[in-house]
Amino acid sequence: MTVSSTSTKEDTGGRPVSSGGWLGWVTSTDHKRIGVLTMGTALVLLMAMGTLALTMRAQLAQPEQHLVSTHTFNQLFTIHGSGMIYMVVTPFALGMGVYLVPLQIGAPGIAMPRSTLLGYWLYALGALVMLSGFATPLGAHADGWFSYPPMADSVNSPGVGSDLWIAGVFLSTTGTIIMGWTVLWTVLRKRTYGMTMLRLPVFSWSMIASALMVIGAFPALLAALVLLAAGRADPSIFDHNVWNIGYQHLFWFYGHPVVYVLFFPYLAAVAEVLAVFSGRRFFGYTGTVLSLLVFAALSMSVWGHHMFATGQATNDYYSLASIALLVPAGVEYFAMIGTIVGGRLRLAPPMLFALAFIPQFLIGGLTGIMVGTPVIDYHVTDSYFVVAHLHYVLFAGSAFGLFAGVYFWFPKVTGVMLGHGATRLHFWLLVIGTNVTFLPMFALGYLGMPRRVATYAAFEGFGWMNLLSSIGAAFLAAAMAVFAVNVLWTLRRRTLGIAEKAPDDPWGGHSLEWATSSPPPRFNFTPEHPVPPITSFAPLLDLRQRGEQEAAAGGSRS
Repeated sequence: MTVSSTSTKEDTGGRPVSSGGWLGWVTSTDHKRIGVLTMGTALVLLMAMGTLALTMRAQLAQPEQHLVSTHTFNQLFTIHGSGMIYMVVTPFALGMGVYLVPLQIGAPGIAMPRSTLLGYWLYALGALVMLSGFATPLGAHADGWFSYPPMADSVNSPGVGSDLWIAGVFLSTTGTIIMGWTVLWTVLRKRTYGMTMLRLPVFSWSMIASALMVIGAFPALLAALVLLAAGRADPSIFDHNVWNIGYQHLFWFYGHPVVYVLFFPYLAAVAEVLAVFSGRRFFGYTGTVLSLLVFAALSMSVWGHHMFATGQATNDYYSLASIALLVPAGVEYFAMIGTIVGGRLRLAPPMLFALAFIPQFLIGGLTGIMVGTPVIDYHVTDSYFVVAHLHYVLFAGSAFGLFAGVYFWFPKVTGVMLGHGATRLHFWLLVIGTNVTFLPMFALGYLGMPRRVATYAAFEGFGWMNLLSSIGAAFLAAAMAVFAVNVLWTLRRRTLGIAEKAPDDPWGGHSLEWATSSPPPRFNFTPEHPVPPITSFAPLLDLRQRGEQEAAAGGSRS
């Protein structure tokens, strides 16, 4: 996505800036440009990671295939998982926050814009460094996105690719921490007059919760990476099991909260879409805000359920803490359902993705409770059941929320409308592909197929389910191709001046970003598009309802 190249003479501090051409983009302190750079980079990497996944599914479509070597397969699943977690879904969520939060709170810009730009470039540099491992003699890192020692030390994983993986993830994570901090500081310090904390839109609250987890949990990953780098320099460190288990504690203290960083912004995007296209105020606003904060707090207490099989975790405590997550999750789900029940639903493209998000993410959430129960986890740990659960969270859930947000805010960001026919084709291909790909993996895992294997024997009976899963992956590839062509074609038509122009508020939005022009000006609001009075978390809906009441009152007097 891109925005118009509106020129400006000064940045938020009154200093001159360059706004023309690519140099203007990569040096801009406009939060909207930084947000678009972040989201655009994440979408490009999404296509790259999808290509790696397609190669893996081609390898696994039939038993005893050797389209790629085992070592190459290990590189593919490691970089695919690492790319999706560190370089795609998390940065895209923060990019949405960088772009939208200042608009939603009525601010002229983001706090610490230069730091925000630095965060983007650390993220982009980290992605480049990690992927450069493919160009090294022994290839990229090949020990999974979590890289447990001692398998990930320099004895068992020799080569520069593993070192580049550590450096790339470290840089990218540092960048996301910086962006999370600047988004949080923006909410705390730059809200417009009348925008109290309990008048923030649901999406802005989701970014507060996400930023708190980024700031609180992501440094643990940096510490784990430092420990891993030290172990690669001196492999004897990992001769002592306390360091191996210590690494896992550090990693999963990051690894569980990051799931909710990958979830909250997309859940909130769905919440915004459901409210707008149901024609009513979001149901259960206060309960949802509290549930986001409770969820964020509990996320810091459940990391040990990833370590049940190690024998080094207090299973009863971590299982109970994991099940407790059902309470805030239930509040959020009932709030979404309560929003659409009795509403006047409009099945515009964003609403289709939002509605599909609800049942599909529910599968991921419920199976998460299953693997958070030790007796079940012992059976399915390191099997394809876990792969299915993870992908129902991060793809069947977060990706549908991501696309609901993309289609919802694309007119605001670009000033033009996407083609609706291609959007609906994208939706149906994505629904079919997602479920055909990942549902069979639950059965595969239950029947004993281990994850992270490059092939399997024919007598094990996994062939037809893997073939079905690979056919589903082809549908996913088609869906992504339709999406990419739709976006690129629309932007090309905009360049030619023949794309369908978007009005300032094409959907009848509820929050402040819809009160300004499409795309927004440099400092978001102008005398022609001022910040309206803030009376609730849905100020534009309030304005419309007051207008309708006044019109009705005028009609009755006449």
